[in-house]
Amino acid sequence: MTTNVRKLYLITLDPVHIGTGGYRLGRVDNTIVREVGTRVPKIPGTAIHGAVRHYAAHRFGKTRCAGQRDHCGQDTCPICYTFGAIKDNRAKAGVVSISDARIVLFPVYSMFGPVWITTPERLKDAGLMDDSPTPEDDKAIWSNGLTTKESINLGWLMVEGKAESFNLNGNIPDQVKNRIVVVSEALFTHIVNSNLEVRTSVSINPETGAAEEGALFTYEAIPRTTILWMDVVVRDFKDNFPSRENWEKIIQENELPDNPDEWENLPDKIPEHEHPVEKMFRILGYVDERPNEKKYEDREDFEKAMKKYWEEIKKSSEVLKAVMKNNNLNWEDPFDIVIFGLQWAEHLGIGGMGTRGFGRVRCLSCPSSSQETPSETTQEDQVAPAQMSDSTSNDGGEG
Repeated sequence: MTTNVRKLYLITLDPVHIGTGGYRLGRVDNTIVREVGTRVPKIPGTAIHGAVRHYAAHRFGKTRCAGQRDHCGQDTCPICYTFGAIKDNRAKAGVVSISDARIVLFPVYSMFGPVWITTPERLKDAGLMDDSPTPEDDKAIWSNGLTTKESINLGWLMVEGKAESFNLNGNIPDQVKNRIVVVSEALFTHIVNSNLEVRTSVSINPETGAAEEGALFTYEAIPRTTILWMDVVVRDFKDNFPSRENWEKIIQENELPDNPDEWENLPDKIPEHEHPVEKMFRILGYVDERPNEKKYEDREDFEKAMKKYWEEIKKSSEVLKAVMKNNNLNWEDPFDIVIFGLQWAEHLGIGGMGTRGFGRVRCLSCPSSSQETPSETTQEDQVAPAQMSDSTSNDGGEG
């Protein structure tokens, strides 16, 4: 069994709202999830896990493996192998654990332009700096060159301090690295919660076009350009990951050409006997067994089931062709599947309020997905973005 831990850094491209699931008395109606001990907002690992699984499954054209249950459950399925599966009320454990994403650098307005506040403890936990400068409880230390003054405002709070030279590790943008302000943990919590993004919305009456009475509500979010970190732990107790190479071997065993463009089109009419590729699609988890006529009392119901089954076979053939032609999908271990999902989070987001421009996050330590957007993959995926936004952008945001 192999165990690998990788630290990933995320930057919010939009405000991110992971709701607590109900209205609360206080500054806003819809609050966001926070760390219990520090009261600092976070993105729960469950929200990331659910969204990442959903997006990765759609990139493989395997919509059945995108949800919480009724997965294909095949050992040859990279999605089920990585995240686990539930089929016929039987569960299989996945091999990936995704931690909560914790804030390490939080953007705040100052008289010298935007700065990013942090603490020595958070820099160390995130692996960005082992020996960070440590300010006094009510003071700050900022990047050399930010200002020569002896005080700086962090939002509305004026803090005394000094400049020092220090460098961050990790894939942090230079424009952020040069504008760091280190404060104590107590001060960090206070400043963060005083500078969250707060928005107000109202329900509109579709008949009058006016606001509904009593329908005004407020909600908060982690602001854009916040940088978070998380651990992805791959504990592969199975040690038999279905890589792209394994899929290519399965395809070759079915005597299909290496070039998907050379695959023969399947017949429109359902063959009386099983077609050679049907077994391959079952092995890869795209379809289940052929319908058994003995299980149907009505001949018409059986014929409808067979028709639906053959439509799934033909659809799976087109999806598999697109997947194998896509050179951007080259997976060798479960970590690659997590990366595939995170790359789409840059386009489709995580958490709630997605229709209000919330949720997009970019993985700073992942390969770029700029050359491929969701609309450029399989035919199955071309209709998926709207569906995915609906199914993953709930107020709770946890999958």
